[in-house]
Amino acid sequence: MRGTMNINNEDQAKETIILWQADSPRAQLKNLRLARESLELSQMYYEQKGNEPGMARATACLSIITARISEIEAE
Repeated sequence: MRGTMNINNEDQAKETIILWQADSPRAQLKNLRLARESLELSQMYYEQKGNEPGMARATACLSIITARISEIEAE
C-alpha cells in the first residue's frame, strides 16, 4: 500500500490512480477515500477563501477520484 499522496491537480489525480492500480482493490478504495476526504477539505478551504481556481481544481480532482471509486465498487 502506497498511502495517500498530495493531489493538487487533475494530472496528479490520474497519475495517483495509475500508481495505486497495482494495489488490491481494498487498498485502492481506502487510499481513494482518504484522498477524497482530503480534496473535500481543500475544496471547503478554497471556498472559504473565495479561491475560484482552487475550488475548480479540487472539484475536478474529486470527480476523477469519485469515478475511480465507482469503477472499483462496480467490479
